[in-house]
Amino acid sequence: MEYLVSIILVLLSGLFSGLTLGLLSLDVQLLRRRAKRGDAEAKKVLPLRQKGNLLLTTLLLGNVTVNTTLSIYLGSIASGVVAGITATILIVLFGEIIPQAVVSRYALWFGSRTVWFTKIVIFIFYPVSWPIAKVLDYFLGHEMPTVYSHHDIMDIVSELEDSVYSHIDEDEERIVHGALQFSHLQVREIMTPANEVVSFDENQKLTEEFFEEVADHGYSRLPIFSGNKENIVGVLFVKDLIIEDENISIKNTEEAFEPGCLSVKGEDKLDGVLARMLRQQKHLAIVKNKNGKFLGVVTLEDIIEEIIQQEIEDEDDVDED
Repeated sequence: MEYLVSIILVLLSGLFSGLTLGLLSLDVQLLRRRAKRGDAEAKKVLPLRQKGNLLLTTLLLGNVTVNTTLSIYLGSIASGVVAGITATILIVLFGEIIPQAVVSRYALWFGSRTVWFTKIVIFIFYPVSWPIAKVLDYFLGHEMPTVYSHHDIMDIVSELEDSVYSHIDEDEERIVHGALQFSHLQVREIMTPANEVVSFDENQKLTEEFFEEVADHGYSRLPIFSGNKENIVGVLFVKDLIIEDENISIKNTEEAFEPGCLSVKGEDKLDGVLARMLRQQKHLAIVKNKNGKFLGVVTLEDIIEEIIQQEIEDEDDVDED
């Protein structure tokens, strides 16, 4: 009978110790996200884990009570020195080290299957643990949420991509990194400079030579200027030229020329420019400085390439290569 009681007390000590480390190591935000996705184990553990100070106080009280009882009980059935050594070995090895090592690796699985036990313990120690937990809540406040910076998230994704236990692949890693970085870039960093922009005067005739030149450049949209190249007045849609009459000027076309264009500043951030492009359904924007000087152009494709961290190549690009 003495051995049975001792084994039960050691098991309880290990259970309290393991649950203390395991449950409190679970991140509340992670549990909440998993619960929203329908994870049954997270749904069971979340209500207990959200009350962090109450859970901590209860489990520690239970652990101390069991360990004290074990020491006293062993002292009643053995000599003082033997009881002290035996209690120390049992508590350290089977009541602390082994259960904490095991439960910490399977905290959610183990915690979800012992929710009933934890609730019973909270009920038993509630008159003592609740006031202590409230004092901790008052002076320490509730747990601070885990906040990750852009670089933290990028490092986490990279570590997951390198891990054999993760399904994140290299393409997903590259895209996530690009999506987290592109909002910090300015338009001037990715735009096509003014001296490299292919543009035409609004009075340019739709001649055979013009069509050949447009085809050689391979762009789907071209800025159109009036008088000088810095005075951009609209955009030419190359695909619509096929329905236009020959030998008329660009500004007189029915469908191909669209007056007006989206204008952005060189210091504008890419995320803001992307939002404007999507809202106004524009694929090309004219870049100007604060004085209105023409600096270049930026396209929707340029921004997408920054997000996916890879150049988008069409048939014309492949042919040129």
